[in-house]
Formats: sequence, structure tokens, C-alpha cells
Amino acid sequence: MLARVRGFFADRDVLEVDTPLMCHATGTDPHLDALALELAPGDRRYLQTSPEFAMKRLLAAGSGPIYQLCKAFRRDETGQRHNPEFTMLEWYRPGFDDSQLMDEVAALMGVCLPAPMLATDADIPRISYRELFRQYLALDPLAASDDELLACARGYTDPGDMTLSRDDLLNLLMSLVIEPQLQAPVFVIEFPASQAALAQITHDHDGYPVARRFELFIAGMELANGYLELTDAAEQSRRFAADNRQRQAAGLPVREVDNRLLAALNHGLPACAGVALGFDRLMMLAAGAGHISEVLSFVADNA
Repeated sequence: MLARVRGFFADRDVLEVDTPLMCHATGTDPHLDALALELAPGDRRYLQTSPEFAMKRLLAAGSGPIYQLCKAFRRDETGQRHNPEFTMLEWYRPGFDDSQLMDEVAALMGVCLPAPMLATDADIPRISYRELFRQYLALDPLAASDDELLACARGYTDPGDMTLSRDDLLNLLMSLVIEPQLQAPVFVIEFPASQAALAQITHDHDGYPVARRFELFIAGMELANGYLELTDAAEQSRRFAADNRQRQAAGLPVREVDNRLLAALNHGLPACAGVALGFDRLMMLAAGAGHISEVLSFVADNA
């Protein structure tokens, strides 16, 4: 599978790169918890949760199209589809938009997955996040009130005394109710703007702000997450600050922002689209495995 992936990108003149696993800064995303290391007193580094920031610095330096197969690390991620140390495939395409990148993701799936799972790469449909909620929950995720979302969630689970934000409720309904039903390959597009992360924001046909972000689901499992990348350093800085406010409100440690990334954006990140794909999950699909431990030589308990 590694050879297939590398051959796929070699045929397209996409350069394989190598970036550090230990970084001075980590992401501010409240939903990701990085592993920290102390190299010396007062010298803290983080094991990367993704190579995204370093790869964007290469893009800003003029690398052109690049990809990377590397290890990534996330605290408290252990289970059927998670291991704290995992393999990530990430790539960036200057000059591509998110639609063109979805075409390329689909082409890669045609190379990597068995024919019964994926008839042809052109067969992967695209559906908006909003339409998914309407179809499976008879609920408009962009227009519904927070109380309506909470009432809907209570129809499927008991959140108890947990304080859940709007996005918490949407994520709960997505993972609990919708994702298991996405068995055939499908790209989910147009996520709520509040879930844009590092993607650009546009408006849907009704004028609601939505993120130029997509996720690929196969067999009820999220496989890839891609963006039409944000290139505005000032907007990126505002999103880092908003993330840290959320972290603080949730009792999580505030993260120092990656000023090297902001400097690269200020220097000039080319218009591009990028995507991260869980390589171990790809292996699970290809092998028909039900647990990530079946495709890893060593898992967290015996590493």
C-alpha cells in the first residue's frame, strides 16, 4: 500500500517531503490534545498531531505540490479506529480547489481499495452537511436553534448534566446517528462555518456561511478531511485566538500559537487545497479489518 501511494504521487509529480515530528508549537484545536516533551528545563516541544503547519511553511517557501507519509500523535485516542501513534498521509495541491482535490482523493481510492468497495473513482457522490442532517434527522443544522439540537440529541442519547456547545451537539448527532449510515463512499461538503478549522468560508445557496471543507466516509468511517486552505494570516490569527478562548472555557490548557506558520502566511501561502488521510484506516478498509490493531505491527499497549 505504501508503494501504491508513492507511485500514485510520483506519477503526478508531487514531491514527497519530510518534516519534524517534534515541534515548538502545536495546534490550538480544542478537540485535539498533543503530547508534550521536555528536552531540557523550560524547553518544551510537542509531537505533531499533523504535519500541516510545517508543510504549509514549505508551500510558502515555494515547494510546489507536496505530500508526506508520517507518524502523528494524539493523546487519549485509543479504540477501534484510534491509536495514540498512527500513520497519516497528507498532501497539498497549489492551484487546486477543494472540488479538484476531491477528484484526486477519489482517484487514489481507486488505486488503493478493492473493486467491490469502489466501482470507479467517479462513483463517489458529494452531499452537503446540511442535506445529511435533513435526510437522516429531518433537522436543518444551520437554521435549528440550540434547544432543537439538544432535544434531537436527547432522542438518541442521554447527555446528562454535560454542558454541550452547538458544535458539540452537531458532532454528537453526526457521529452517533449519521456516520454509521454512511456505508457507501461519500464526500460530505459544506460544513458549518464554526467547523471551518483552517478552511476558507463561503456561503451556500441560502446565504448561510459554510466551510470549504470536505470529509470522505467509507463503511461508516471518516477516512479523509480536506480544505480549500485559508491563506489569510490575520484571519488565521483570529481563529487561533478563538480556539484558545474555547480551550480556556472548557478548562483545557491554552496553546501558544505557531508564529512561524503565521509568518509563512504573511510571506505568502499559494492558493491551494490540502487533505489529511488516515493511512491505518485505509489499510483497515483494504484488509477488511474491524479493528486498527489488525493492521498495526504494535499498538499502544505493546509498543
